[in-house]
Amino acid sequence: MALRSRRTATVGCEDTDGQGQRTRAAFGERLARLALHVRSRLLFVLLDAIAVIVAYSTAEIIYFRDTPPAYYAKHFGTFLVLALVLHLSSNRLFGLYGRIWRHAGIEEARQVILSVVLVVTLMVALKPLLVQIKLDRVPIPVMLLGGTFMTMAMGALRFHSRLFAWQRGSGRTGLRVAVIGSRDAGAFALRQMLRSPGAGLVPVAVFDDDVRQHGRSLIGVPVVGGVEDIPAAAPRFVIQQVLLAIPNPSPTLVDRALAAAEAAGVSMKVLPSVRDIVAERPGHVPVPRVRDPQIEDLLGRNTVTTDLDAVEHLLGAKRVLVTGAGGSVGSEIARQVARYKPADLILLDHDETHLHDAASTIVGPCHQVLADVTDPEGLLEVFVRHRPDVVFHAAAHKHVPILEEYPAEAVRVNVLGTLHTLRAATAVGTPHFVFISTDKAVQPVSVMGATKRLCELLVLASSPPEGSYCSVRFGNVLGSRGSVTPTFARQIAQGGPVTVTDPRMTRYFMSVEEAVELVLQASVLSSGGETFVLEMGEAVNILELAERMIRLSGYAVGDEIPIRIVGRRPGEKLHEDLREPDEDLTPTLHPSIKCLMSQARPSQEILDGVSVLAEATRRRDGALVRDLLFDLVIPPLDYSPEGAQPSPDATVPMDSVLEAGADGRSGEFRH
Repeated sequence: MALRSRRTATVGCEDTDGQGQRTRAAFGERLARLALHVRSRLLFVLLDAIAVIVAYSTAEIIYFRDTPPAYYAKHFGTFLVLALVLHLSSNRLFGLYGRIWRHAGIEEARQVILSVVLVVTLMVALKPLLVQIKLDRVPIPVMLLGGTFMTMAMGALRFHSRLFAWQRGSGRTGLRVAVIGSRDAGAFALRQMLRSPGAGLVPVAVFDDDVRQHGRSLIGVPVVGGVEDIPAAAPRFVIQQVLLAIPNPSPTLVDRALAAAEAAGVSMKVLPSVRDIVAERPGHVPVPRVRDPQIEDLLGRNTVTTDLDAVEHLLGAKRVLVTGAGGSVGSEIARQVARYKPADLILLDHDETHLHDAASTIVGPCHQVLADVTDPEGLLEVFVRHRPDVVFHAAAHKHVPILEEYPAEAVRVNVLGTLHTLRAATAVGTPHFVFISTDKAVQPVSVMGATKRLCELLVLASSPPEGSYCSVRFGNVLGSRGSVTPTFARQIAQGGPVTVTDPRMTRYFMSVEEAVELVLQASVLSSGGETFVLEMGEAVNILELAERMIRLSGYAVGDEIPIRIVGRRPGEKLHEDLREPDEDLTPTLHPSIKCLMSQARPSQEILDGVSVLAEATRRRDGALVRDLLFDLVIPPLDYSPEGAQPSPDATVPMDSVLEAGADGRSGEFRH
């Protein structure tokens, strides 16, 4: 016991000694930092004092250059003391001591000027008092001239690293960059490249379509000409890369810049906006974090504005369930809903891998539910357990050609899965239900489009009087699994060819982030029974999209990456529509969302028809399922598999078919 006590005492002494050493070390470190801080301030105070003496002495000598020094030197020493006190006090007042001047800018320059202006103003105002204390021999011109010299001296002392940075950088070596854009973003890019020589970026030229800027210079870099002048100027300035530094550039400008860079034989990068850079890394302004051009840059989608307060009121502290949460749209819905801090976020999917991957991207708690919307009992059990306040139903089969071959499976998942989800929601009294639809539901010629149209009718038929049940219809989602853009990207990465089904085909495109933001906004606008249509902009020609993506990847269209026309697949239309002929679009409170007023069939007729369709689906009678499905679609259409094939006027060029192969197809393509 005594030995243990001695050991304890020894350990206690060692701990005390160690703590004392750490305390002394910390105190010494603080003292060293303080000494360094004080030394830095004292250095500027000393330099400012010397600047005051030199500035006003020079002004005095210049003013009295033809007068003997004895005339003015008698009282000038006293004036210098007054000027010293005023300048150092004013500098302290304006915070000119203790700043980091390496990154000083316009605000710091303004403080320097204001400090001098204040001192000169005080000295001029105190002129009558100076007369009384015999300092009247220091005239006002000396004060003004001395203040001017003082401003120059203080600026040189504090901005010397900035003043000589251009000269130091003029002989730098590195990647020679031409910047497109002479306004704020272009100046930001140039300034950051000049400030950070270690980044290895040397700005050599600026290009801008504004002819008034031509022949000028921006931060020492010449403005050479417009975008079309890049190929001609590239050899003269030895341009190795083009940087597009214009916030939210139009698709036309991006296309022109890409063409100019391609003609010059150099790559092109895009500078994100300053707001995006600061949002990504708050409080930090890095060297421009350039990125490759993206297909979104070429499609020209406008930034979506969202009523955050209204969406937060709907989702915040509520129980929100997302079906198909492992898919492209469902997972993005879950990510955006999580931002509004719901009381419970339930992710439902039948694929465990996709469910796990989606959950791993959620910031905050969430429940992962492995369930299938085609299982009514299991689905009802989930709804009873979690009792969601808001449901986003995104679970669906979506690939058009595959569903043409398996109509029963399309109906089982898309139609019956939606019906089971609707019934489970109404059974537990869910007040808000949002169904994710598609523009293929408009005058559908495909099984997939017909199932989505029927689901819209089911939502209308099932919406309870006290609930807000709605559908949201939009076009293709950029980058979603199986969509055209990742297919093109894969084919380009493999060296081509890029396969296009029909050179006349057009589609509406939207980024998944933009689509989901508008879906959330539409859910706020719903009072029950609506079908909302998102503003999709202009339809994009698929052939032009393929050409843009090839150029975007730095390849020449045709020479390096060929394009093959392979003919339309079953179920595909040349052009998609956003509304039926009998549907009227009415504006909503959001400019990017329209509401459809349709002439729907009576609810009971739809439900009775779905019951017959469900029985045909259970028997796996594909032909009957297809017929019943299109009989229920409003307005009724004459459908046949051949009806979805190219019409006689859509003949594919024979040389393209021969290039594609004997079966007329090459590779995998999904629109």
